[in-house]
Amino acid sequence: MTEYFEVHSRDGAARIGELRLSDPVTTPALVDVSEPRSEARETQSREGYVEDAGSLWAAQQEVPEGSEDALTVLPHRAFPAGTDERVQESFAVEFPDVDYPHAAVVTAETADNYGADAYVVADAQGFVGHAAAFEEEIRALKEATPADTALYLSGVATPRNAATLVYAGVDLLDSKLARVKGREGFYLTGENEYFLEDLDELPCPCSACRTPREEFTRADCAEHNVNALRTELATVRRRVRDGRLRDYVEGQARHDQWLTAAFREFDQQYGYMEERTPLIRNAELSAATSDTVRRVEIQRFAERVTTRYENRFRNPLVLVPCSAKKPYSESQSHGQFHDAIQFRGHLASMTSPIGVVPQELELTYPAQHYDSVVTGRWSEDEKQFVATVLRRYLERNDYPRVIAHVPDHGYRDICERVEAEVDVPFEYTVEDHPTTTESISNLMSALDGELKYSKREREHNTVKALADYQFGPGAGDQLFADADVSMTSRYPKLQVRDGEGEQLATMVPQYGVLSFTLRGAKTWVESDAPTKRVEIDNFAPHGSVLAPGVVDADDDIRVGDEVVVEGPKAFAVGRAEMFGREMAESTRGVAVEVRHVEEK
Repeated sequence: MTEYFEVHSRDGAARIGELRLSDPVTTPALVDVSEPRSEARETQSREGYVEDAGSLWAAQQEVPEGSEDALTVLPHRAFPAGTDERVQESFAVEFPDVDYPHAAVVTAETADNYGADAYVVADAQGFVGHAAAFEEEIRALKEATPADTALYLSGVATPRNAATLVYAGVDLLDSKLARVKGREGFYLTGENEYFLEDLDELPCPCSACRTPREEFTRADCAEHNVNALRTELATVRRRVRDGRLRDYVEGQARHDQWLTAAFREFDQQYGYMEERTPLIRNAELSAATSDTVRRVEIQRFAERVTTRYENRFRNPLVLVPCSAKKPYSESQSHGQFHDAIQFRGHLASMTSPIGVVPQELELTYPAQHYDSVVTGRWSEDEKQFVATVLRRYLERNDYPRVIAHVPDHGYRDICERVEAEVDVPFEYTVEDHPTTTESISNLMSALDGELKYSKREREHNTVKALADYQFGPGAGDQLFADADVSMTSRYPKLQVRDGEGEQLATMVPQYGVLSFTLRGAKTWVESDAPTKRVEIDNFAPHGSVLAPGVVDADDDIRVGDEVVVEGPKAFAVGRAEMFGREMAESTRGVAVEVRHVEEK
């Protein structure tokens, strides 16, 4: 049961947390074994210290008294990388129960819930630098230890690898390696390491590097390396707060091949990353590299569109290119498309790296929250991904025909690939460019004779599509039967009301999701739609549900999900601030931000 570490925000596996020492430390952070503190040292900015109680290999160690001034590493037996699991089991340590901030030393084989606030990885130097082993060890460690504890990798951090370590789920690092490198004459930056004697000038303005080059010693180099590592972690913390760490890692990892391989290894572990990645957020997703298509946000949107979304229109599908302006419907080109279609066809946009975006989901994260590099040329990876999404989309949804109002550059190639694999006929309407007079005329002619769908049908299908996307296949029909609901307000702030005029839900245009009232939450629970439930203890929450009050939570809950909160004394609805397993395991932090509550 952790008392001294609390997670405040998340960006995938990366987290902003607080190590609750007497002087709190914001993580991810540097925490070094403390040295005797001189009077001069007392005046320096404190980053957080570690007190090591010592190794049991050398001698029997007493359990220290400890204090809230430092994270105490309890007496331990560290095992080097490659130690046989049977040996580790034979020399297992029983960690005492103490009431001060403390850490247990573990490996992936010995990791368990020891009631510690942090877990120090004994064999980190054996797998950091090897992508597949790094991914396997970190994932095993994170799954074996409680979600609300800190993971500490010692002796491995450099300015170049820190962002990837944090991206994988590491919370605490130290400056040991950076200092050793400096004393050996290696000058570290976020991009490279240089032998000090090869540098004619110092490329850093930190306090250590203000020393004239001819007077700059290896001791100064060690100080610079620590400054560079500290600066890198500050950048990483800012990126995590902004929900933009992945964008940064895609660039930063390019400076070392093993780092690029490492984050690609984590991309292959969709379950691990998806569970920890928020469902919605404000941050713009930067699609700047070919690796972007493997991001959780992209893969999750594509998976939900092709397994949950259900087309409820009887009209032809009209495929159009995306636009730089988001949401698409507010762009000039899509305005022309809408004028030509006149609700006689169901509009869906084709885009890299998102795939296929039905018009009802154009606001749903990340469809209106991304920006991509536009060159006019599609890579083969992009074509293959979007073609796969389009094919799966058409296999799931019935259309009488497809009108492909797309240009030749990439789009048409994708459509022709899919056309050869599905039974629905395709018709192409673009001459030169989608917005030329001739192309728009062709689009209008292709829809001659098609009946318009009504505003009521459009609005009902929109909220049903959002429900399907959020909660699961068929949820829209189970929650909002046409005979029972009506719409008020205007898109994109649609309000759903029941037959008695009571509001059930509101569309949130910022994220493209549904937000329920208490009445709507009760309807949700009473329906056959998949629910996301949080069971709480014997209290009525006001403002938020803290993790200690959670008895159980559905495993499929993600940060940002709409959830129902139920307990002996209250029924509530709100937004998840932790993923489901984390709610059930954690002893600190906000689990759910409650919007409406009813006491029983």
